[in-house]
Amino acid sequence: MTDDWRPTATIETLRERARLLAEVRAFFARRGVLEVETPVLGHGGSTEVHLASLSAEATTPAGRERLWLQTSPEFAMKRLLAAGSGPIFQLARSFRDGEVGRRHNLEFTMLEWYRPGLALDALIEETAALVNAVLGQELGDKPVPPRRRRYRELFREHLAIDPFSAPLGELRRLAGAVGGLDMADGDRDGCLDLLMSFEIEPYLGREGLDVVVDYPASQAALARRHRDPEDGEWVASRFELYREGLELANGYDELTDAAEQAARFAADNAARRAAGLPEVDADQRLLAALAHGMPAGSGVALGLDRLIQLALGKSSVAEVMAFATPRC
Repeated sequence: MTDDWRPTATIETLRERARLLAEVRAFFARRGVLEVETPVLGHGGSTEVHLASLSAEATTPAGRERLWLQTSPEFAMKRLLAAGSGPIFQLARSFRDGEVGRRHNLEFTMLEWYRPGLALDALIEETAALVNAVLGQELGDKPVPPRRRRYRELFREHLAIDPFSAPLGELRRLAGAVGGLDMADGDRDGCLDLLMSFEIEPYLGREGLDVVVDYPASQAALARRHRDPEDGEWVASRFELYREGLELANGYDELTDAAEQAARFAADNAARRAAGLPEVDADQRLLAALAHGMPAGSGVALGLDRLIQLALGKSSVAEVMAFATPRC
């Protein structure tokens, strides 16, 4: 007999996790944000090239169908917004294939919330307030303010290149050198992601919260785009929040244009085909909800297990989960 039946977190840690979950719920209750639950399975999955969705065959009233385990509750929550829910949040079980390690698990808890009518800058402040509250790093009654960093400035500072104008060959060379990989066929965003992960992220959030803004337009995903005031280059209207080298949250000024979203889904699947990856069914009900009319506003997804890991001083997310992969 082995001991692999035992939980990966201690019972005391699970009690502390429950306390922090209650604190998160209280945070949103004070702000009048409604807690919701949406399905784990959906007819559409994430088409993003750098995400690997899991799917399952199921018998439904329509017969045998492929359903997708959600990488986040985003699509269904946006359908609720289009139906008039107002501000909402969810503690959602989410799934991403192949992601197991100190900071990742196949199944994890995503905290996601949406604020109709709220500008992205205000959502950044609210996200920082939540993170500081969970980490216990408030100064009196005021949260420690986040430091904002522009994506281009970070690459100039750490790698002496402009990520928007550097030749692809140079990005491949740099990415291959720092990652120890053959990047001869790497695409632009893949090279930038690798450089960000190895050369920049470890230094973010070392003295508080860092918020990175103005990502390349190609990394907008489900966010709007705007012009960079520096030179008019299109950039993504989104942010990522870091603490101690960990990316904790990813927020968007949400895209509400159904035609643009459909075009992005199609472009994602074209890129997946070109990379030899399987296509993912686009969420047609999300597109219908956007066509009906989703209110303008902002939303953010936060990796709750990572935040709890930081709050409790643990070395991996497995230590704050009852049964992390492979003990599930």
